[in-house]
Amino acid sequence: MAEVVGGLFTSHVPAIGGAIARGAQNDPYWKPFFDGYAPVREWLAEVKPTVAVVFYNDHGLNFFLDCMPTFAIGAAPSYANDDEGWGLQRFPTQAGAPELSWAVIEQLVESGFDPATCQSLKIDHAVTIPLALAWPEGTPAGLRIVPIAINTVQHPLPSAARCLALGRAVGEALASFAGDERIVVMGTGGLSHQLDGERAGFINPDYDRFCLDHLPADPDALTRHSVHEIVELAGTQGVEILNWIAARGALGATAHELSRTYHVPISNTAAAVMLLETEAARAGGKAEARSEAALA
Repeated sequence: MAEVVGGLFTSHVPAIGGAIARGAQNDPYWKPFFDGYAPVREWLAEVKPTVAVVFYNDHGLNFFLDCMPTFAIGAAPSYANDDEGWGLQRFPTQAGAPELSWAVIEQLVESGFDPATCQSLKIDHAVTIPLALAWPEGTPAGLRIVPIAINTVQHPLPSAARCLALGRAVGEALASFAGDERIVVMGTGGLSHQLDGERAGFINPDYDRFCLDHLPADPDALTRHSVHEIVELAGTQGVEILNWIAARGALGATAHELSRTYHVPISNTAAAVMLLETEAARAGGKAEARSEAALA
């Protein structure tokens, strides 16, 4: 059966892509942020995931205010990156995992969700930058992705509880999939930030640390706030924490924290990196991956 080995939670600020393009990872402004990925890359090299399920929010590359699904799942054989107007370098087209995508979609519908199903979908910086941070030399040959977009832009937004339930239903589908995939789940965006309006530049370290402290062992704590309260606590764009909450749900009941970094600010954003490992991976999956790596 497929195995979910862990989760990576990361900011996806477009400026990160510019820093990568300039080779600015060791500049004083950027180094504390990029240093947080050293343990992530070491762990990925050990577990060698074959699929990345990415919970993110689309920034107008596919959906805009006139057509904004609450949840949308890619079921395409491949996903191309396109120009978003940020001046970022184009990211290579990523292979999809349509059979796994459809298994997730079917499980979600059976669980009472009604996602949009996208057999053609482009990926924006909310997917490409986390992939570039995790694999700076390029994603490994054979890695496939399943992108899951959550509306964090056009109200009404889904509640934190609904996103956690969505993630848990996705996790059930992944765990029951009859394949040998090793799956890493990604939650991207945030943390607290607001880019416009009267509170432009708003950052709330107390709420960010509340999220980081509770996400591994008590994700339900993050559902105690309504969406409007989250916007108040985290900022208009900080509501991207919904992506993290959904991704955490997909990891199952128990997840062990392996590393975290919190850095303020990165382009007016509270930037964070967190790595969690599932109970199944801790019990035996990593050992098996190491054995396979030794034989390779």
